[in-house]
Amino acid sequence: MNRWQRFASAAILGWAMIVGGPGSAAAQTKPDGEMRFALYVTVAPAWLDPGETSPGNVTPFWMLYALHDALLKPMPGNPMAPSLAEQWSASEDGLSYEFVLRQGVKFHNGDPFTAEDVVFSFKRAKGAQLQEKVKEVVIVDPHKVRFVLHEPWPDFMTFYGTLASAAGWITPKSYFEKVGADGFKKQPIGLGPYKFVSSKPGIELVMEVNESYWRKVPSVKRLVFQSVPEGTTASRC
Repeated sequence: MNRWQRFASAAILGWAMIVGGPGSAAAQTKPDGEMRFALYVTVAPAWLDPGETSPGNVTPFWMLYALHDALLKPMPGNPMAPSLAEQWSASEDGLSYEFVLRQGVKFHNGDPFTAEDVVFSFKRAKGAQLQEKVKEVVIVDPHKVRFVLHEPWPDFMTFYGTLASAAGWITPKSYFEKVGADGFKKQPIGLGPYKFVSSKPGIELVMEVNESYWRKVPSVKRLVFQSVPEGTTASRC
């Protein structure tokens, strides 16, 4: 891992603490205020879609942590924290991994999160190595999914449950199939602590808090990401 990747990973975990750390929504005050981020890179529409995130590219996770959620993901104090999967287990022979999904979770448009979304998201994910290792993904029931490998592969969870890829980040199957890839980038729907409000492709992205987020509702109501690619900005970041 190079210096930039180490910096980005540390920044993302800090971001995760802000938008999705442990805690009870009932014990919080109502979200308020606005936070602005100046980015010295162009805000690419593809960063709003987990299925477009290439392995090894950590930059899109700044957006994914806000808009979306994953079965497991790095969180402060836990490099592979249970999120949309309440628990997971591996078979003794190393050929299968089973995930028990969190129930009662809904996408920003109200659609329920189910195992079908997990399978759909995995099939869309980029990363030939991970895809080639998996023989099939079985829906055991609406809240349980099993990954079956061609042969034991100890690195499966490293690729699926960390930032090595976005294969474990969830895209809503029904909504995506309705609007298509281009429509999803224009109006993304996720399971994260923030909802999409508007965007100026390449320039600005606006999000507002999802007060129904299952983990911890952020204290900041509105987020604005703005691209400021001037050299002076980059030199300060």
